[in-house]
Amino acid sequence: MKLNLQQIPRVKTITKEDFITHYLKPQKPVVIEHFIEDWPAYSKWSLDYMKQVAGDKIVPLYDDRPVDYKDGFNEPHTTMKMSDYIDLLKRESTKYRIFLWNILKEVPQLQDDFNYPNIGLRILKSLPMLFFGGKDAHTFMHYDIDYANIFHFHFEGKKKCILFDQKQTKYLYKIPHSLITREDIDFSNPDLQKWPALKHAKGYYTELNHGEVLFMPEGYWHYMKYISPGFSMSLRAVAKNPINLGKAVYNITFIRHFDNLMRKLKGQRWIDWKNQQAIVRTHKKNS
Repeated sequence: MKLNLQQIPRVKTITKEDFITHYLKPQKPVVIEHFIEDWPAYSKWSLDYMKQVAGDKIVPLYDDRPVDYKDGFNEPHTTMKMSDYIDLLKRESTKYRIFLWNILKEVPQLQDDFNYPNIGLRILKSLPMLFFGGKDAHTFMHYDIDYANIFHFHFEGKKKCILFDQKQTKYLYKIPHSLITREDIDFSNPDLQKWPALKHAKGYYTELNHGEVLFMPEGYWHYMKYISPGFSMSLRAVAKNPINLGKAVYNITFIRHFDNLMRKLKGQRWIDWKNQQAIVRTHKKNS
């Protein structure tokens, strides 16, 4: 038995009006296949190009090790020169990913390669973020702290994406006081005997190819797995729903600071308690 997932709708192109009507207002995901072919990035951006323009930059790397109480919020597991990292991606499978790398801050010239889409959302122009990964590298299932509307543009290779809206949270084994699910759930091939509540979750999936863009609505859970080495860029817009905006403010101003404080006070016991509570609370909600 597999997860209950439907294909994310795909369109070749879309007008601003159709995007607002069919996807933004109802908060539904969509893949737009031919959206950025007029961007210089469409033909220029590749792993080799990133190595050329950013090879000397030191980049933060993350893997799929379980959260440790000594780790800070979104603290990298190691660092490496971009040129060495891209060589690693091309040479072998690696768990190391680049996460939330601000290209305007690190390589300002890259902003000349793309535009901010005029599609009904006010894009935050100071926060274009890049994400890199090698074959089989993946994120944990999570949602973003700011509940943003996100446009996720993929470059080189292929990437698998699984999404759930917030209504599915009760089935996903969410970690309390956190933005992730249990880290030992493999969402690309979950053990539904071990995690029975997942049988009830209804979500979406797609595979992104070079130049395609995925729209992820506010607060959507997402799991990303690199089928082959590649990278993506996310552009984000502030949540329009007042409730979601309030949750974003709460997350940013309280949740991460509270979690860091509890890690310092209770150490690994805090992490272990949260992991256990993810099971207890999920099964209680579904009993």
